[in-house]
Amino acid sequence: MPDLAALELLLSVIELGSLGRAAKAHGISQPSASSRIRYLEQLVGVPVLERTTLGSRPTAAGALIAEWARDVVEAAARLDAGIDTLRAQRDSRLRVAASQTIAEYLFPKWLMALRARMPDTSIALESGNSAEVAASVLEGRAGIGFVEGPRLPRDLESHIVAHDRLVVVVAPGQRWARRPEITVQELAATPLIYREPGSGTRNSFTRAMTEAIPEWQPAVALELSSTTAIKTAVAQGLAPAVLSSLAVAPELAAGTLVSPTVTGLDLDRALRAIWPKGQRPTGPARDLYAIARRPV
Repeated sequence: MPDLAALELLLSVIELGSLGRAAKAHGISQPSASSRIRYLEQLVGVPVLERTTLGSRPTAAGALIAEWARDVVEAAARLDAGIDTLRAQRDSRLRVAASQTIAEYLFPKWLMALRARMPDTSIALESGNSAEVAASVLEGRAGIGFVEGPRLPRDLESHIVAHDRLVVVVAPGQRWARRPEITVQELAATPLIYREPGSGTRNSFTRAMTEAIPEWQPAVALELSSTTAIKTAVAQGLAPAVLSSLAVAPELAAGTLVSPTVTGLDLDRALRAIWPKGQRPTGPARDLYAIARRPV
């Protein structure tokens, strides 16, 4: 089968009456146009043009091929226009799923940058824990997701976009508030306020603790599904908690929460963009991914 470019060139030669004029219309040199027509003739096995002193005209076979080619070229144009329409529909809206820490403390900055780049795109954010975000991406409800959890389903591909650190926080009146450091053993023996199962913060902390103390089992003083609720409970002196440094930065600066350093425990963690394996982000999702990867 001749390629589309060769068929379009043949139609242009017949319409304009000259190989040179057709080459100019297609933005190629005349030798390149001649080579393309020769290749077309080799493919179909018959001459398609006759060269005369007045220009070029189709042979009988060339006229027949041109008649068929016109339908092909018009169909390709309709296909191209249809694909452009689909791309425009895709680019007109984006649904994002993000775990709570990312949704509250990083996504607003990313959104502003995306708005500047794509002002006509409608963007919806679904916030949940890391397990809920992974499910939303796998089920196709979100075009891209952002999570804090260290473990993900095998059907998802992930790439690091930022880093965060978990910190222990206590009320100013608590005993740990008067100490610059506590040990991982002290932390392990203390009941804490936790996010719900499936939370990226909880999963990251659990992984760090079991790496430091393999036999460790969590002691749950209270379980809440909101970071804001946990901060309020900690400030009231109910129990310590481990939260993202992004989430507690205002409270630490104001002195309403205090954060002692934990010795013997690595609380650094990666924040990741996720999408179904084998499906790279496209359109606005690709742009948001690029924005998220930029240094803050």
